[in-house]
Formats: sequence, structure tokens, C-alpha cells
Amino acid sequence: MNAPDIAVIGAGSAGFSAAIRASELGARVALVGDGTIGGTCVNVGCVPSKTLIRATEALHAARSASRFRGISGSAAIDDWAQAIAHKDELVASLRKVKYSDLLPKYENFTYLAGRARLRPEGVEVNGALLATDKIVIATGASPRAPEIPGIGDVAWLNSTQVLDLRALPKSLLVIGGGVIGCELGQMFARAGVRVTLLCRTHLLPGEEAESGEALAEYLRAEGIDVRCGVRYESIAARGEGVTLAIRNADGSREELSAERVLAATGRQPNTTGLELAQAGVRTRADGAIEVDEHLQTTRPGTYAAGDVTGRDLFVYMAAYGAKLAVENALGAGEPTYDASAMPRVTFTDPQVASVGLTEAQAQAHGYDVHAVRLELHDLPRALAARDTRGFVKLVAQRESGTLLGAHIVAPEGGDSIQTAVLAIKHGLTVSDLTETLFPYLTNVEGIKLAALGFGRDVAKLSCCAG
Repeated sequence: MNAPDIAVIGAGSAGFSAAIRASELGARVALVGDGTIGGTCVNVGCVPSKTLIRATEALHAARSASRFRGISGSAAIDDWAQAIAHKDELVASLRKVKYSDLLPKYENFTYLAGRARLRPEGVEVNGALLATDKIVIATGASPRAPEIPGIGDVAWLNSTQVLDLRALPKSLLVIGGGVIGCELGQMFARAGVRVTLLCRTHLLPGEEAESGEALAEYLRAEGIDVRCGVRYESIAARGEGVTLAIRNADGSREELSAERVLAATGRQPNTTGLELAQAGVRTRADGAIEVDEHLQTTRPGTYAAGDVTGRDLFVYMAAYGAKLAVENALGAGEPTYDASAMPRVTFTDPQVASVGLTEAQAQAHGYDVHAVRLELHDLPRALAARDTRGFVKLVAQRESGTLLGAHIVAPEGGDSIQTAVLAIKHGLTVSDLTETLFPYLTNVEGIKLAALGFGRDVAKLSCCAG
């Protein structure tokens, strides 16, 4: 191809977002992909995990039907391999429609399959040089191996491999209490696997502490052995399975055995082979590419976006960042990266959703904070659904009432959080929320009821009052 105006390295969500935006701006784009097109989300992350999570939620819904008087239900897995095949069909379809089929629709960008390397004059792919001084690196991240003595001698599973198991193990150790560990631990437990979920501190350490504590309670109620505050001493293959030696929070030593082990201990940026150091692109100790507020690296004209930067590991943030990186690279304004109104959702049941600051973070930022927590037993929708697991917590600046953060633990809480996202994005107050109409018998009404709690006793209000 002729020399491109900009080269985009990585053909996942961030890479495609960057290439499409550059094309819209009239630039000639070289999109370089190494491996399966589409990246993490559609192939091995969001799409496959959420469809299997929904499948096991169907099992749980039937089995928990007895919460309604006079009703009972049951459900079973007939063929787990068929469930996996069904998942694979969805992944293949979305990869085709949302990625492969898009390539011919943009006349001014060219897709090149191969490993990229940075060079002083541009990007080298398959031995050919793409001469350009504008580059966006969007190579994503991969599962990180846990630092446990003996892990190299154990056939441990990462989050990609575990979603491809054609047969369910009888038991599973899940190492890591972050988003992936919690989501997949509950999913396998609902599929009938005996699950032990372990973490060094507490579940969902990036969220409001109350959210992690509540989720741990609900997971234990479903039969999951949740162990928080443990130290991993060693792991080894033993018999037909694995044995993990841990030190519990009280100092006692214990050995836990299971048929398989899933390590959900974080992700590492995909930078191997790019020859970043030689090109003047600095990385952090964890391998993530350093960027400024405009997503420019330490090499002028070279930008990075998405998981390779090691922050805000959500597909929508990768796409958002890639768009900004391209606009900055091509001189279409000088947008800055802003994650202050970034929604976060953990797709457990109940879901854990949040935006903005936790109460502790707000206090650390120097705010005089007023926080209100609404229990779901005060939410009419939850009462009607006979499911009052969870709460809605709002964090506001005391004097002005400006909303600083919102934290929801509730069934489908991820849908409700968007109201709080808009409130924080536009600087709304809790009074603005109380004066807004919310539909009755919805989960999102919990946000209004929590807002009313800043000045009134919600328990003394009639339905729809306020």
C-alpha cells in the first residue's frame, strides 16, 4: 500500500475504533492485526462470558422460583458442550458482523495481518515498512499468571481457557476476587461445580467496600466457599487435581484441593515484540505503556489506547480512548481523556455497578461527604420481585449536594447505573434527582429513593411520594 497517514496497531475494539475514526477524518489508515480479529471482548471476554452467565442465571431463576409462594421450579444442564457450542456460534457471528465484514466498508483503510514493530520511520509489518509519523498502539492485554510458587508445574486455567471447557469439572479453585473471578466463580457454581473463591484482600477491591462485602454474603448463600484475606504459599498437582496451600487471615495454614484451578489475577499489556524501548516509548513497571492526558506516549506522534495502557480495562473505555488518540494524532482538536463518569459493572447476580468516587475516595479528595444507603427492602420493585438482595448508595458533597459517586448492588444494577452516570457527567445534585420523574416499580427508582434519603425518611413515604 501507499504510505498511510496513520498506522493503528491492534485489531480489537480499540484498534477498530481508531481506524474508523481516522477514516471518518479522511486519513489513509493502515490497520495491523496479529491473531484473531476482534480482540478480547468479542472473542474471549465480554461476549462469551456474559452469554454463559445468562445461561446459568436461567438455571438459578428456575431453582429459586420457590421465593414466590405456591410456585416451584427446577432446571438442569443437559449438555454443557452444547452450551459452549452455542456460545461459540454467537462469538463467530459477532466477530464477522462487527469486525471482519466492516473492513471492505471503509475504502481508505487497509488491513494487514502480521506482527508489528516500531521503527524510526514508522511501523514494520512482515518485513515491509509503513512510513508514517502518526501511530496508535492498541494491542490490548492478556491474562497474567499468578505469582505462586509451583504455578509453572500446574495446568492452571486462565479466563480464556475456562470458557472453552467442554466438560464441567466437579470442583474449581478460583484465585482472584476481582471482576473476572467473581463473575466466573458464580457462573460455574450455578452450573453445579463446587467452587472455592479466594482473594488476598476482599472481593472487588476497586469498588465500594460495602459492595464487596455484600457480594461475598450472597455468593456464600449460594454455596460458594469465599475466602478473603488469604496468602498463597504454594500450589502443586496432586492425584487427579491440584492442591493450593494458603495462609488464612487468622494465620492458620490450610490445603485446598480441587479438580481444576482458574487464575483470575489480572491482565498484562500485550507489548512483546513491538520493540518499544528502542523506539523511545516508555512503559511502566507492569509493562503498560505510559501516556499523557492526550494519550500520547513518550515518543512524539505515537499514541496508545485501551488495555495496553493498563487502566480502565473496559471495552467502551478502549474504544473511547482510541477515538481520542486518533483525533489528537491527526490534529482534530486536543481532547483529553476523562474517566470521571466511567460506569463500572460486575455481571454477578446481583450485579455490582458504580460510577464516580467511593465514600473513602471522596473523603481522600478533601470533600465534606454526605452518603445515603437505601436497602432494597425499601424499593417496591425489589419487594414485588421477592428479591431484596442489595442496596443503592449515593455519595454527595454535603453543602452543594453535588453527586460524587453512586454504587448499586442489585439485580440488573448495570442498567440502573446509567442514570447516575449522566448525573455525574453533568454535575447534577441529589435535589435534581429528587425532582426528576422516575417510573414506578423499576429498579432505577432506587436512585431517586436514595436521593430522597438525604433529607427525608424514605420509610415514611407512600408509593411514588416525593
